[in-house]
Amino acid sequence: MASSIPPLRPATDRTASKPSSAREPLWRHALGECLRGLRHERGEKLSETARRAGVSPQYLSEMERGVKEPSSEMIAAVAGALDVTLVDLTLAVTESLRSAQRSTSSGATCSAAYALAA
Repeated sequence: MASSIPPLRPATDRTASKPSSAREPLWRHALGECLRGLRHERGEKLSETARRAGVSPQYLSEMERGVKEPSSEMIAAVAGALDVTLVDLTLAVTESLRSAQRSTSSGATCSAAYALAA
């Protein structure tokens, strides 16, 4: 049975900072875009938010660019520094992913889990 889901990237491609336009965006990319947007809305510099979150500016930059797979503790720290709850941040990331899916959807549904298991 042919699948409409593109093959997974090789493990060595984990540092790519931008998703391919033909693929569904990764969670870390959508999270990073949301974090950067929230920080910009507050008019803050990277170093200001990073200091309050207790992370280095470099680490926060990597989170915002979708390079890092941050732990839940790191996500919570940055969310707190931006005065948003994890629930609100998760909803924003989810909506971002839904919007991206609507704009690139090819009719695929929830078959991704089955394709990965095969």
